[in-house]
Amino acid sequence: MKVILTQDVNKVGVKGDLVEVSDGFAINFLFKKGFAVEGTGGRLREWEESQRSQKNREAKLERTAIEVKKKIGGKKVTVVMNAGEEGRLFGSVTSHQITEALRAQHEVSVDKKDIKLDEQVKQLGMYPFRIKLYAGVEADLTLEVKAE
Repeated sequence: MKVILTQDVNKVGVKGDLVEVSDGFAINFLFKKGFAVEGTGGRLREWEESQRSQKNREAKLERTAIEVKKKIGGKKVTVVMNAGEEGRLFGSVTSHQITEALRAQHEVSVDKKDIKLDEQVKQLGMYPFRIKLYAGVEADLTLEVKAE
């Protein structure tokens, strides 16, 4: 029996999947618990349409991410911090500070969780870092830390 999952089911599939399961499993477990609905003609057409629209959304997001990568890839982001003698910072540069600098300098908004620094930045200087824009799309940039 074909069913459309309405929730994630362990070892069966994730929400929105169309899966083939035995009649007994579908009737006695999936339908009773509300984990799935039967894959009838109308529901299958609806499911196919939702899959198409989701693929279109994903393709649009990927295209947008590639455009942003072209725009900011290889660019420099400057953060100004308080520093002591010998270029040592009072604290360290955070991902939040980098996102704010990106927004101000390049008009690009990213989530701070998507910024990947190889090391903590506690000195003045230049540091390479990456931004994950989409699955499989990352932009390489350079962080420049200057003293106030």
